[in-house]
Amino acid sequence: MGFGMLLFSLSMMWSIYNDGLNIGWVDGRGPGSGVWPFWLSLGMALTSVWTLVRWFRGTTPESRNEAPYIDPESIGLVLTSFISLTVMIFLVGVVGTYISVALFIGFYMHFVGKHSRKVTISMMIGSVIFIYFLFEWQLAKYLPKGWPVFEDGFLWIDNYRWLYLM
Repeated sequence: MGFGMLLFSLSMMWSIYNDGLNIGWVDGRGPGSGVWPFWLSLGMALTSVWTLVRWFRGTTPESRNEAPYIDPESIGLVLTSFISLTVMIFLVGVVGTYISVALFIGFYMHFVGKHSRKVTISMMIGSVIFIYFLFEWQLAKYLPKGWPVFEDGFLWIDNYRWLYLM
């Protein structure tokens, strides 16, 4: 995992640098567009190196542990999580962020967490309302809405919000 995170961090740093994003301070504007991604990636790379050093030296109980990284009982849950997150990310382009997040939470809570329908539906609706309120209303950052039919539905909500709530 340490090696994988190191490669990921270095590739992020290279991508940010290669794309020409400013990783320093811009006079009169503040931090450049690449500041946070680059320096956080550097931090991840350094902690990954430190993790690898400690693993090679065997200085922690975890580094001396001979057990498999993922035990056979957990691999099903890991695969289920990976597949459901991949489907959710794919669905963002089709049905938008809100519906894909709601479907992911609904699937995960009901089938993996074994929660009741009442709790699951409450969380699905609550999470969509929270994400909409936080990103679209408070931060004024519009999230992907998917195909035009779904975007039109959210435009109706936005129009209502601007006409009657603002």
